[in-house]
Amino acid sequence: MIYEKYIRSLSLISPLISIETNTTFEPAATKAYRALEHMIVTLELAPSSFVTEGALIERLGLGRTPVREAIQRLAWEGLLDIRPRAGIAVAPLHPGDWLRVIDARRGVEVVLARSAARFVTREAADLFHEAALAMQKAVISGNVLAFIQADKQLDEALALAADNPFAARVAAPLQTHSRRFWFRYKADTGLAESAEHHVALIRSILDGDEEAAAKDAKKLMALLRGHAEVAATR
Repeated sequence: MIYEKYIRSLSLISPLISIETNTTFEPAATKAYRALEHMIVTLELAPSSFVTEGALIERLGLGRTPVREAIQRLAWEGLLDIRPRAGIAVAPLHPGDWLRVIDARRGVEVVLARSAARFVTREAADLFHEAALAMQKAVISGNVLAFIQADKQLDEALALAADNPFAARVAAPLQTHSRRFWFRYKADTGLAESAEHHVALIRSILDGDEEAAAKDAKKLMALLRGHAEVAATR
């Protein structure tokens, strides 16, 4: 079964997987961005709905400047649409767009995976282990929200390990859009299968195997594209 395969694959990296998550200082704008991004991905801010800057400030409990910076960043990424005198529109969620996101994302993910396997540092390896541990816990508990957060951790570890800020900047918004689609259309059935593919990618990167990492990145994108094709027919 997929779940059993996932647990076996995770055991290959589990000897290093007892690392505690580091607590580091985050600027207020980064906190605002993370919180808003999570709310959009998990549909807490519903697709095509409208919000105001004031409402988001009150909701987040942060200052106007960091929230405004987060809103502008999310607007640049295509997740929010700032409409003067009308408010802020949350991006709609059209099933067919998931295919476009995956097609745009596929190539850059392979670039990041290869580079991560080549340049991974101890710091990045620690982040990969933390992401794998978080995925393990999420699958065992069936906690989709925790899995979404672990997936974000993995993407950040990949960006750090790859040492290619140009590719990472291209990939980041596509990864966020993809998580949002996955949460909407596959979260109820795709947890263990998705985790299995992510852990395989982590293992290849930590092994320093560029070819295997590229292959696993392609497999993960193929899995997501298959989900997107199904969603597009709904």
